[in-house]
Amino acid sequence: MNLAGKKILLGVSGGIAVYKSCELLRLLQKKGAEVRVCMTDAATEFVAPLTFASLSKCPVYLKNGAVEARPFQHIDFPRWADLYLVVPATANVIGKFACGIADDPVSLCFMSCTCPRVIAPAMNVAMYNSPAVKRNLEILRGFENTTVLESPAGELACGEVGQGRLMEPAEIAKYLETRDEKPALSLSKGRETKGEKVQCEPPAISVAVDIPPTQDASLPGFGKKVLLTAGRTEEAIDPVRYISNRSSGKTAVALASVFYANGFEVEVVAGPMEAEFPKGVRVTKIRSARDMHDAVLERMKNASVLVHCAAVADYRPKVAATEKIKDSRSQLILELEPNPNILRDSVAQKRDDQVIVGFALETDHFEEHAAEKLAKSGADALLLNAPVATDSGFGRDCVRFALVETGKPVPQLAMGEKVDLAETILNFCLERLNG
Repeated sequence: MNLAGKKILLGVSGGIAVYKSCELLRLLQKKGAEVRVCMTDAATEFVAPLTFASLSKCPVYLKNGAVEARPFQHIDFPRWADLYLVVPATANVIGKFACGIADDPVSLCFMSCTCPRVIAPAMNVAMYNSPAVKRNLEILRGFENTTVLESPAGELACGEVGQGRLMEPAEIAKYLETRDEKPALSLSKGRETKGEKVQCEPPAISVAVDIPPTQDASLPGFGKKVLLTAGRTEEAIDPVRYISNRSSGKTAVALASVFYANGFEVEVVAGPMEAEFPKGVRVTKIRSARDMHDAVLERMKNASVLVHCAAVADYRPKVAATEKIKDSRSQLILELEPNPNILRDSVAQKRDDQVIVGFALETDHFEEHAAEKLAKSGADALLLNAPVATDSGFGRDCVRFALVETGKPVPQLAMGEKVDLAETILNFCLERLNG
């Protein structure tokens, strides 16, 4: 399916994966689709409706309505759409779909929808494997014009490992583009229904399968590689304790998704983090700043773009104890020494045809500190971000940011989605690569 000009209704139900629906919405828009959104009350507890309204430029269909709401949205929204996409689909809303219950915008739209319907489940592995959910998914697979996407195995938000993860936004978008040519993605043997291969039973052993990226020569990043750093680093004090910070990795995931959606080969050197990368992204996991330093310098040779997004510890303990330091309630003095500067050392090895972007996280004197750091680093640009603000920063979808370029005044910080931040960096890098 060519998404350009398509009208997609995005149904969002309540789960931790709701933030990925924002990313999916932007990916669909970048491919030319027009998107509207309906939400359950539970979904609004994770991401505010204003976020989806701002991204879609259309009022969100909510149970309690909105100022712009019309009385027949449960009919008008599905009738407007060429495709109804439910992401994420929780166990609760899947049960409603299967049993014909329609008591919220997402289930009402499903009931009255006559266009193709695509459902992406997301839940804990125990719920996903429960007899009720398995039965309900099997019922939905038998519905006419309805596709249930695979729920990949991997580490879940709760820390458990198994099936139940939401299929990554980039993978969902890629499936929608190819759904007319080939069957739905599946990681296990399935049955044939109306020309599409769908899953019947979860595999006995849960295995995370990395689906390699499909290059599209029409995309601006075709044939180019971006190397990202992500997450945080941990500097050992003893085998139990360490020095670190609060970075969740969500900004790096937005960057990886945006570069990937624009055709880049994406490689990431990642420290510990909570956010998850889309399939097709090659990830090397490290823990300390020195490990990240060595991995970046080794891998940067084949990259067209480097984006240093990781929150790297500036210092590490000079001596790390080999055994746990006992609690004697006496004062403990830690002697610290500086970690290598990964950004500056990569700039020292930079080729003329490479673009390097660093990050500067500041809490005060933004313009002064950002300009100073850019000058010292020698990077092509710095993404200045200020995470200390209400409902923004660490672990959130929004942040105040500005792109600082060499020889130009520091622009005003503006609040935006982390996907907007990623697109700002992407556009800068493409301009530089194109001369």
